[in-house]
Amino acid sequence: MDKELLKYTVEKTHELMNAPSCSEEAKAAAKTWLESIGTEKETAETKKYIDELEADIMPIDGLIGFAESDTGVQVFGADTAKHVAEHAKELKSAGANYCDCPACGAAAAILDKKDVLFK
Repeated sequence: MDKELLKYTVEKTHELMNAPSCSEEAKAAAKTWLESIGTEKETAETKKYIDELEADIMPIDGLIGFAESDTGVQVFGADTAKHVAEHAKELKSAGANYCDCPACGAAAAILDKKDVLFK
């Protein structure tokens, strides 16, 4: 992997892991990927890491649906759920495909480079 791409991906991986909204599964995949760098397992772990990020990133329509659901209200509280839904709708109208929380932002940045991560 290109040194600059590796540096960028490692930085975004640390951002992901430090994000309060990062799932435990994504943190585990990130940690395993970081530990695999420079080993014979790196390619396989990169694939697993990308698969996990693709599974975890929140599509904007999913965020809107969740924030407007009864479960979203239970998780966020009524006022916050309303604000999250409004924010997500603004993001969608601006052309966003994904949630912009710190974890999803870092995941999206890594996924934008996924095609070159395997070269």
